[in-house]
Amino acid sequence: MTSVKEFRVEEAATPERLGRGAFVFTDDYSVFDWGKMPDAIPNKGASLCAMGATNFEALEDAGIPTHYRGVVADGEVVEMADAASPPREMAIELTQVPDLPHEGRTYDYKAFHAEAGDNYLVPLEVVFRNTVPVGSSLRSRADPAEFDLEYDEWPDEPVDLPDPVVEFSTKFEESDRYLSREEADRIAGAATVDALEAVAREVNDLVTQRAADAGLVHEDGKIECLFFDGEVRVADVVGTFDENRFSYDGQQLSKEVIRQYHKREQPAWVEAVNDAKARAKAEDVADWRTLCEVDPEPLPRHVVDAARDMYAAGANAYVGRDLFDAPELADAVATVREL
Repeated sequence: MTSVKEFRVEEAATPERLGRGAFVFTDDYSVFDWGKMPDAIPNKGASLCAMGATNFEALEDAGIPTHYRGVVADGEVVEMADAASPPREMAIELTQVPDLPHEGRTYDYKAFHAEAGDNYLVPLEVVFRNTVPVGSSLRSRADPAEFDLEYDEWPDEPVDLPDPVVEFSTKFEESDRYLSREEADRIAGAATVDALEAVAREVNDLVTQRAADAGLVHEDGKIECLFFDGEVRVADVVGTFDENRFSYDGQQLSKEVIRQYHKREQPAWVEAVNDAKARAKAEDVADWRTLCEVDPEPLPRHVVDAARDMYAAGANAYVGRDLFDAPELADAVATVREL
């Protein structure tokens, strides 16, 4: 189980074949890698499921292999067009996910791949960036000049990149970290970073175009992949308001809205999270949460309502259907802008 969706196994994967199962999307959310937060956001899970399914079907149509099998409606696996109401379950193929042994913050990827063989979830997240929005971690790791941008320092507004940037970060470590291309290639195992980057760029192009058709700007996002039968396939979920950052008329339209709200309104908790992560790194502790001395507080009702409308209205626009009873996108964005 993840912090925002449940994982159901119907037929386990083996070294020789993929299994079958499903994601069940909940209305929970997570920010700053905390895990399940105190609140739930109504319609969030179904919004992510609908957007993810729409993207997977478009990827399959474009010849990009994925683990997607369909959405579950009335107990049957169907295409999104045949789902009369917002789906909450996504049927998928399953791969092997071995344990990643570690001592402190030292992880044994050789042991992972020895058990994984040639059928496994690649232990990386592949990140693609079209812009550098406010809140992007790239601002703290690189200078604008590294991307041929004419700024001495990052401005207080989103910055368009001349060309999309692809990066790699760890997937299964307690505190994920960005990697050099060489280290990412080693961690990827039989799946090369060249193949992973090629797939990520195709996904980025497709999501960017789909977003533009809906009046959105696709700023950045990530994919996860599985490796099977000598092929990289797109896994997990793609192109949602949790995996990606979108904007509408200059306003963020993604989980980043909630992240930034916590930064403004719960700075003591955000500072405690940062302190715990730094202390865990210094003390070689894998799980930084055990060192965090402050817990997050629930969100006010009006913030939950605004987030609900943002997810639902955004999903309606993105999939091109009135799946949810939600305001027009412009109205939902105007409410979010006032938070």
